[in-house]
Order: sequence, then C-alpha cells, then structure tokens
Amino acid sequence: MGEEPTRTYLVVIDDSAEARTALRFAARRAVKTGGAIEVLAVVEPQDFVQWGGVQAAIEEEQRLRIEASVASAVGEIVDAAGIAPKIIVQEGDRVDVVRALVGTRDDIAALVLGAAPHGDPGPLVADLTGQDAGKLPCPVMIIPGSLSDERLEQLS
Repeated sequence: MGEEPTRTYLVVIDDSAEARTALRFAARRAVKTGGAIEVLAVVEPQDFVQWGGVQAAIEEEQRLRIEASVASAVGEIVDAAGIAPKIIVQEGDRVDVVRALVGTRDDIAALVLGAAPHGDPGPLVADLTGQDAGKLPCPVMIIPGSLSDERLEQLS
C-alpha cells in the first residue's frame, strides 16, 4: 500500500494581522496532525502598461514586499512550531489563483484564511465562502483576526 499524502494546510497571506493569525493557527494544526503548511502570496497584476519597464519594476517591488512579509511570518512559525512552510508566490487575481491551486491539489486538507476583526471579513473570505463555497474541493477554515495566542492554542 502507498504512503498517504501529507496533510497540507494552505494559507493565503498578505500584509494583514489576520493573515498572520491564520498562519499561526495553521502551523499549530500542522504540528498536531503531522501535516505541512504552504503559504500562498498573490501579486495582483498592475493596470499600468504604458511603459513596460516601469510596470515590471512595480510588480517586482510588490513581489519583494510580499515575500519579505511572508518570510517574516514564516520565521515566527519556524521558531515556534519547528516546521518550515513552502512559500508560493503567484501573479493574478487572488480568487482565481486560490481556486486554481486548490482545484489541482489532492493533498490540501484545508484552505486557511484570516478574517478581519471588524467590518467586512475581507474580499477573499467573502468570495470563497459565499455562493460558490460548496464547489471547493477542501474545507475552508476562517480564523478570526481577533483571536489571542492563548485562544488560538486552545482551538488548534
């Protein structure tokens, strides 16, 4: 019999505090279940196309900022949980990129998203848990951005 695929928690991250909370939750779940973490950062394409070199520089700057943010959050997780997540940086519409990635991977046990602590939960949470939520091939875990570390530990 073949080996079971590793249970992977996919976390979509940006510069928000709630995304870091979702990453901490996913790391704790991965440690407790023997799973892995993948961190997805999506670089939105720029509308500015008049000068290709300027557009490329803007996109590269955005990519570097996201990678630095992810590396900072990942460093916290590696220290706390002793696991090293895989970082994926892709360009495109956030919802389309997430749907495409989740739709092609059988090892993704859950999509982990952070919800803003006040007001709208965020566009990605709203889009992926709305009308088409039942079409996703894995569960979606929505982690409230207001959870304390103590409560995160209890829940994970």
